[in-house]
Formats: sequence, C-alpha cells, structure tokens
Amino acid sequence: MRILVALITATILSFPARADTICTLILDASTADVLVEDGDCRSRVTPASTFKVPLAVMAYDAGVLTDAHDPVMAFQAGDPDWGGTNWTRDTDPEDWMRFSVLWYSQRITHAMGQQALTRHALAFGYGNADFSGDPGFDNGLDRAWIASSLQISPFEQAAFLCGLVLDELPVSSQAMQNARGIMQSWQIGNWLIYGKTGAAYPRRADRSFDYARGWGWFVGWAREEDRTLVFVRLTQASERTGMSPGNLARDAFLVDWSGLVD
Repeated sequence: MRILVALITATILSFPARADTICTLILDASTADVLVEDGDCRSRVTPASTFKVPLAVMAYDAGVLTDAHDPVMAFQAGDPDWGGTNWTRDTDPEDWMRFSVLWYSQRITHAMGQQALTRHALAFGYGNADFSGDPGFDNGLDRAWIASSLQISPFEQAAFLCGLVLDELPVSSQAMQNARGIMQSWQIGNWLIYGKTGAAYPRRADRSFDYARGWGWFVGWAREEDRTLVFVRLTQASERTGMSPGNLARDAFLVDWSGLVD
C-alpha cells in the first residue's frame, strides 16, 4: 500500500493543479448507511465518462455486448481520436472501459437508441435520464452524458452503484456481473477498489469549452472481506490542468482512501 500511495502522490505532485472537492461520499452498500458525506452531494452535474458504467449494464442486458472481449470494434475515420493511440485501434469492452473510449460508447448508444437508454436510466434512477443532448443539435446519442442534457448527483451515482454491487438493478444478473467484470481495480491495503473516472468541461455562452473549470469524477466500490463500500468523489478545477480532471480526482481519492475508512 505504501508503494502505491507514494507513486500516486508523486504523480499528483508532478502535475501541479488546483481542484476543489465538491463532494466526497462513502456508503455501506448493504445497509445504505452514509459513512462519509462531505460537500454538496445532492446537486446534479454531467456524469461524463462515469456513464460508461450504467451503459455497460444496459448494453450487456440488451445483448449489444456479450463478454469482456466481444464485440471487438474497429476505429473508423471521423471517430473521436483525442484519447491517443488507445482510441485508434481495435477495442473490446474491457479496453473500452479501461481507456474510456468515447467512440465505442457512441456505437453502443446508437445501437440501443434513445428510448431504450431513457427506459433503462429511469429504471436505474440514474439522474434525470435525459438523452436529448444539446438543445437544437439532435446529438443526444453522441454526447448527452458529456456536459450536456444528462445530469446526475453524487447521491444518485451512489444509489445506482449500490444496486449494481448488490445485484439489485432491474436487469439480468449476468448483465450486472459482466459490467462489474470490466471495471479497473486498485489494491490499497486489504481493500480492492473498483472505479471509473469521468471528466468534462462546462460550456461558455458561445458554446466553447471552459478548460479551466473541468469536472472530475471517480466513482465505484471497495471490498474488504465481506464488507463492500460504495464511493463517489466529485471535483471541479479552478485552473487548466496538465492531466485529466478525472484522473486527478481518482489519484487524490486513492491517496485519501485509508484515512477516509479508518
């Protein structure tokens, strides 16, 4: 644990950045008891790439995804490529989640359609379940979850995650198992932590992005023997960072983890 925390701390210090923690939330998954609630955990903002977690559940339930390595989809000209080389090669569900590949999400959302996405999100209690996208642009299937119409609060994130880890969402148990199986994990002490980052930037009045005010999410759950905790960390930068706000939120949270649960 000391080595992992030291490496993460060194990474944070090498990317000097300012970000305010909006919310830190930790729940006992089995009882829904709130163990930590710090900040504004009730207001809704964009879920950004944390939406990949419910999207994976939806897609496995619908048969759009079948297992951790099927289907493999190929990058095509015109697909978003700003995620680097990991976004410009053949991608399976495990890589999609690990590298947060936007175009893979868009293939899934287009395959499912807005009605199915809305129906599932409502059944999951996933925020406002609004997949309309930017007003007047008809782009909900491409970016509703990225600083657009879909909004969710940290508490709603936590409630969804409790349903996922307890196998209580209104979908097949296999769909939930498959979605859990492609999550990244980190070992800190006796805790095995599963999580997903998310990052997005607010739009200004002229529709340009405000890169100095990026939101950063890190959401997931942690297991220690027979104990499971669900967590949510939401931050917002106060200056432009040299690293994804979501990765910064994740790294800072992992450093904080032992102190939060002690």
